[in-house]
Amino acid sequence: MGKTLNGRAWVFGDDVDTDLIYHNKYLAETDPKNMPQYSFEYYPGKEKFAKEVKPGDFVVAGKNFGCGSSREHAVYCLKEAGVPVILAETCSRIYYRNAINNAYPVLFVKGLSEAIKCGRIKDGDNLAVQLDTGEIRDETSGAFFHGDAVSDLERDIMDAGGLIPYLKAQKSR
Repeated sequence: MGKTLNGRAWVFGDDVDTDLIYHNKYLAETDPKNMPQYSFEYYPGKEKFAKEVKPGDFVVAGKNFGCGSSREHAVYCLKEAGVPVILAETCSRIYYRNAINNAYPVLFVKGLSEAIKCGRIKDGDNLAVQLDTGEIRDETSGAFFHGDAVSDLERDIMDAGGLIPYLKAQKSR
């Protein structure tokens, strides 16, 4: 069994647009290491996310996370902030592809949107997450969630450091 990731939950609702994750006024920034400081600056109630997020914390969202534009900045800012994985019921296909291509895992967790709405998972809850099995335990509330585990191909891409290094390694075989 793989390593358990432990961290605090930052809980968001449904339809979190890439403009709310990383606003378009910062698109001129090209260094991913500088992007975390702008994360969720315009998300109501999460304006302090960039200053308060700690490496190991989780972004937990409902349906359609990362909808909107195709900007990779919305992946980079969270990855570089040390958020090890996105937990969402669903996310846009372009956000998902950008995440995997950049060696950043997303776990799809059925029922997460309703759990957020009814308060079964809340901001600040301590979570234990298993990427290999998709098991998520809310250590604060005792709630248990089961997401789709990271696939073997996704794991291989992440282990290689992203899609381009993965493809280069495959070509050299």
